[in-house]
Amino acid sequence: MRTFSPKPADIEREWFEVDADGAVLGRLASEIARVLRGKHKPIFAPNTDTGDHVIVVNAAKVQMSPGKAETKLAYRHSGYPGGLRSRTYRELLDTRPEEVIRRAVKGMLPKGPLGAQMLRKLKVYAGPTHPHQAQGPKPLEVDHSVRRLSQGRSA
Repeated sequence: MRTFSPKPADIEREWFEVDADGAVLGRLASEIARVLRGKHKPIFAPNTDTGDHVIVVNAAKVQMSPGKAETKLAYRHSGYPGGLRSRTYRELLDTRPEEVIRRAVKGMLPKGPLGAQMLRKLKVYAGPTHPHQAQGPKPLEVDHSVRRLSQGRSA
């Protein structure tokens, strides 16, 4: 039996919508990366982009572990000597909540051109509305990856 390699004509892309209200950042990002990569499809191939589009709404309401927002730093570099800048995730959540989710998902995708192609299919919005209603997005169930931090840890 020959190994199946998906061709561009075999790939059917769908649109999914995820509500990030109360979701834990890392668990939500891993589920989004799985769908962007196409691991939920039977035609998955690690060297091909078989994934779907994902729309994330309410990015400003995403949760992080207690204290992590104040201690974890997001770095960026201007390209010049001494150009390293850092901000806490709390500052990033207050000013650009879309960037927090985009960074978390980007770290879970393959590096290089293939990962960049997958990341372009991610649309993140801070509020509850988005301009992609024409694509007919389906709700993406991420109940197993969402956990309220106020309920405590379960062992």
